[in-house]
Amino acid sequence: MTNETRVSSELSRDLSLFHITMMGLGMMIGAGVFIGMGNAIGIAGPGGVVLTFALNGLIALFTAMSYAELSSAIPRAGGAYNFARVGFGRGTSFVAGWMEWFASSVAGSLYAITFAIYTLRYLNGLELLEWLPLSVGASQKLVAGIVAIFFIYINYRGASETGRVGAFFTFGQILFLLLIGVAGVVVVARDPSRLQNFIPFLPMGWGKLLITMGFTYVAFEGFEVIAQAGDEAIDPKKNLPKAMLYSVYIVTIIYVLVAFATMVSVKVGSGYLDGTLPWQWIGEHKEQGFGAAVEKLMPMASLLLTLAVIFASTSALNATIFSATRASYALGRDRMLPAGLAKISSTRKTPWVALAFTGVIVLVVAVLLPTKDVASSASIMFLFLFFLVNICVIKIRRSMGDELTYGFVMPFFPAFPLIAIVCQAVLAVWLVHMSPTAWIIAPAWILIGFVTYMAYSRSRAPAADHEVQVLEEEKAPAGHEYRIMVAMANPRNAVELVLNTHKLCGAKEAKVELIHMVPVPDQVPLSDADQYMHEGREAIAEAMLYLAPVASVGTTLRYCRNVARGIVSAAREKKADMLVMGWHGELRHRVFKLGSTIDPIIETAPCNVVIFKGCKNHKFKRVLVPIAGGPNGAFALEVASILADKNEGEITAITVAAAGSRFDIDAFIAQHQSRLHAPRERVHTRTIRSRQVAHAILKESDDYDMVVIGCTRQPLIYKVARRSVPEIVAGECTKPLVMVNAATGIRSWIKRWV
Repeated sequence: MTNETRVSSELSRDLSLFHITMMGLGMMIGAGVFIGMGNAIGIAGPGGVVLTFALNGLIALFTAMSYAELSSAIPRAGGAYNFARVGFGRGTSFVAGWMEWFASSVAGSLYAITFAIYTLRYLNGLELLEWLPLSVGASQKLVAGIVAIFFIYINYRGASETGRVGAFFTFGQILFLLLIGVAGVVVVARDPSRLQNFIPFLPMGWGKLLITMGFTYVAFEGFEVIAQAGDEAIDPKKNLPKAMLYSVYIVTIIYVLVAFATMVSVKVGSGYLDGTLPWQWIGEHKEQGFGAAVEKLMPMASLLLTLAVIFASTSALNATIFSATRASYALGRDRMLPAGLAKISSTRKTPWVALAFTGVIVLVVAVLLPTKDVASSASIMFLFLFFLVNICVIKIRRSMGDELTYGFVMPFFPAFPLIAIVCQAVLAVWLVHMSPTAWIIAPAWILIGFVTYMAYSRSRAPAADHEVQVLEEEKAPAGHEYRIMVAMANPRNAVELVLNTHKLCGAKEAKVELIHMVPVPDQVPLSDADQYMHEGREAIAEAMLYLAPVASVGTTLRYCRNVARGIVSAAREKKADMLVMGWHGELRHRVFKLGSTIDPIIETAPCNVVIFKGCKNHKFKRVLVPIAGGPNGAFALEVASILADKNEGEITAITVAAAGSRFDIDAFIAQHQSRLHAPRERVHTRTIRSRQVAHAILKESDDYDMVVIGCTRQPLIYKVARRSVPEIVAGECTKPLVMVNAATGIRSWIKRWV
């Protein structure tokens, strides 16, 4: 992509906090609340409908916080597409953008049809359409197409027009719904006996809540459209998170008020009830239950309800067209789809090609296709997107938290996204009871997207700034199963790393991959990365002099924005079994215990990690190995037996414990004896009684040539509060030191979180 293309593809920043908040509310308050209210009451009862909207609002808030955090750090058009690209790469991000484009477009079609149905219903009630020669169905399709074209044109006029028109319609729908809610409160104030309508509170039991929550969750989809305004919002780092959270707060309060008003609209003992309870009477009307109840609440309720639905459906239509257009624009901008989708109108500064293709989808579905099952598919894909975004917020905070500038950081991380993931998975699975066809359509659309990515997008999309790219690579000959990757930082420690790696290679009969990550400053284009390669080439050349004659060696130079993430990515891609690094013990940031490169690698590397500090003397006769049990202790013992001098090396395994400790170090050595690369008689054990573990280890190390220690296996929450014993020893030990971390699969991953 040329620099000219990058400069020309800019969107104007015209959307204020008010505009984008109204945009989110406009998409959330769509047809779902009107259609779902009566069904929810009939299934879950009077108290169940209130709890349904309150609990769904809470789940939506958890996901909104994930969107808010990511949008504040990555404020670009594309929403979930951009988050997935930063978190998991191009393949996952393409599928996310593909799903979001389809889901938003089809949701727009649904809102256009909703507008047509309710508008024609009201006009037919006034006998104003008897002159039309078309059937009811054809009239609805015609009106749906006309209103869709109108809002496609509004979106073409530009972001400011979209925001102003959307804000007008959204403000209108909020006003009407609040009026209904306030009317319900006033009725109860005048006639408290209407609270009897909530007895029994949950006549069908708590289990029915899951059904109603799954059915009405569509009413909370919409705050994600705010993320699409990242390129056009004023001060996006602050305004995007605020707009998302405000919209969820507002819509939840409105829904709970409206649910309350719906229940108190009907008076016990009224003749039209025919002896049934109020909640049963409303539930019998199903989709029409909300309208039937509100008509009993106030005069001119039919007109008020029609206006509320018209305003809700049109504002939601406006927002979904905007969202779908920005999703497809982002795919074109990043060459995932043809670049023409990223063309910007020179006069309106809007992505007109992406809007045109989005408009085609909206019109085709609205005018030609049945929408029930397709709309359910859109709901499933929204849930898939929310599921993915909640995973992304965890992944990005873990791997890139030190690189990004956040305008909002959620509290109690990662509890909220984990809760949301579980809830959304349950709701998505439950939708199969409503529309089995949707579970055919949704996977089919995702499969088409996957094929499109593999056949077209994968080879065309350029690297993003956060991605790691190969500059030079020379692969080692095949034939070795065990792979050791050595991260070369500079020529000064090349010999230290290589000579110790030579010992590891001999013991493991391994293939070696020398890698150097070229850290490119943020202000420098990635295209100029080759200017920073000289030091890495020199380090690799120095290492090759020692390793090439005795081992199968491959070399790789890559550029990246973050060294730690680049090394972990390479280790995963190369399927490394062991990662070897050097460390000078420098600590430049108070957030990190060992360093901004070492800490993330220890936490996220998918393989064994061996870190050398000050190991310039390569003949280690006396090696100290502090052990407290666990896989890192066993791995430290193995590494020590490899690095100790073959002829004279003596290994002392110690455990430091308070009086009464039951850890048996001799039994531990016997259990892991098969991993030793030295005779058992040269491995000695000692138990030191002390409450100051780190101090005892440091004092003991004075009599040894090297210390080999395993990293802590404590959960992250403990490591945030204070430094662990291995970290204290690593930072203060003056003797050559090796820190190791053993890969233990999913069990280790779970322990680090819980």
